[in-house]
Amino acid sequence: MIVEDEIRILNSLVNNIPWERHGIEVVALAENGREALSIVERRMPDIVLLDIEMPEMDGLTLAETVLEREPQTKIIILSGHDDFHYAQRAIGLGVMKYLLKPAGEDEILQTVLEAAEEIRRELSEKHSLTELQRMWSSRLPQLQEEFLRSWITNRYAEWELRKHSGELNLQLQENGRYEVSVCEIDPLSEAEIRFSSADRALLQFSLESIAKECMPPEECRVFNDANGSTVLLFMSQPGESDDSLTKRMNGRISRLLNMVKECLKLTASAGMGTVCSLGEVPHSYQQACRALQERAVYGHEIAIPYLEVRRSEQPVFFDSSFERQLEMAIYTGEGVQASALIDSYVERAFDHADSSELAYEHVLYLSGVFTRMIQSQGWLMQKVLANDYAYFLSLETLVSKSHIVEWAKRVTGHIAAYLENERRSSSHQLVKKIVETVDQMLDDDLSLHSLAERMYVNSSYLSRLFKKETGESFSGYVLSRRMERAKELLLSEAKVYDAANAVGYRDLSYFAKVFRKYWGMAPSDLKK
Repeated sequence: MIVEDEIRILNSLVNNIPWERHGIEVVALAENGREALSIVERRMPDIVLLDIEMPEMDGLTLAETVLEREPQTKIIILSGHDDFHYAQRAIGLGVMKYLLKPAGEDEILQTVLEAAEEIRRELSEKHSLTELQRMWSSRLPQLQEEFLRSWITNRYAEWELRKHSGELNLQLQENGRYEVSVCEIDPLSEAEIRFSSADRALLQFSLESIAKECMPPEECRVFNDANGSTVLLFMSQPGESDDSLTKRMNGRISRLLNMVKECLKLTASAGMGTVCSLGEVPHSYQQACRALQERAVYGHEIAIPYLEVRRSEQPVFFDSSFERQLEMAIYTGEGVQASALIDSYVERAFDHADSSELAYEHVLYLSGVFTRMIQSQGWLMQKVLANDYAYFLSLETLVSKSHIVEWAKRVTGHIAAYLENERRSSSHQLVKKIVETVDQMLDDDLSLHSLAERMYVNSSYLSRLFKKETGESFSGYVLSRRMERAKELLLSEAKVYDAANAVGYRDLSYFAKVFRKYWGMAPSDLKK
């Protein structure tokens, strides 16, 4: 940010020094200290280059105020005062450098680059490897529990399980065997006077704490699920059979229930799933939850195994991985990938569907996926789907495998096309607003940052959007509109000074320089 009350010097600092070539971006300008202070709070510049003698608030007062609020800001003073008192006070305030006018452009640029390098060094030290490792270690247990919760609710594909578990140092065995148990404090009896139903969260936390104390971490991971129930994920040991794993889990669970009774003087029960592979853990968790519900039949203070009832067909399971990948493919315009996902899903569905009823269940599931995608955007189904909307009213007409695939691919195409139209419409409206604002503010501050701030959007996004929609950079467009307007005014007999002022140039000589470079002649020559 540059703060200078002399317009000629301000324009020279902004336009004659090749800031961008050296990785420096001028994010704001100000002509007095008070204006600068309000801009600092909004733009948060890393480096402030400022004068001392300014109206409303002098440079040293501004520097002191900025450094009190944002001590990491680098202040460079450019002053016409060579009085030692000024320099001494500046250094005492924490100003990085005190340059005397007329400092050369190379000297100013070099000083700003030194400030930038110091900022990078400070950031590097702040985010050093040691510090990051310390922060990572302190967050690791929480991240591990979040991962485990996501795992049991089937939010990961198997490759994601392997990747994330390795990153979180969980050391899961890819070919190992697993078994899940879900444990809860039993409903309180009417005779219980120490606790009430309002203490349920406290009691579940106590149960989880006891479980973590008595379960060896190399054998069992303990965490809570979305309902606050305590989940115990048992892992097989090298060479251990499935029966041995279940026997070991039974022993550990029995001991846990006894400890809860001793410590809390309350009873707890547990449901136990079956032994499974890495990718089947969510299924074992569901089994454990269903088994725990059976305490309504068998009573409290009990560990209940899941007794599987054989079915003639497999149910349609919620596949979050498929949904996430399909949604991402549609929203990023990856039509080929979306088609491949549809093919893969239908192929797997029909491999396990041994009846027309089950095939219809898969169609219902797919229609639900599409419905959620569309309605989550706030769109109307009929408007998005066009002619294919009729199929959602009579899904039973989708009877063959090829028919279902074609329908699903058409629906993904409808959603992708509607999304693109919505984006284009939104982009067009924003660019139209930018163009209107530029025409209204040709005589004012028209930097990309000020306009982005006015429209409550990110400046980088605004720049890229404008370039994409118009094929022209924002600064190039503003310059062309200003030069066209200036030419119109000069040809209608306006004075050069008035034309310059009308298009935002306060420095007449700088306006003449820009005008000559754009039109190939001076403003006065155009009038002649």
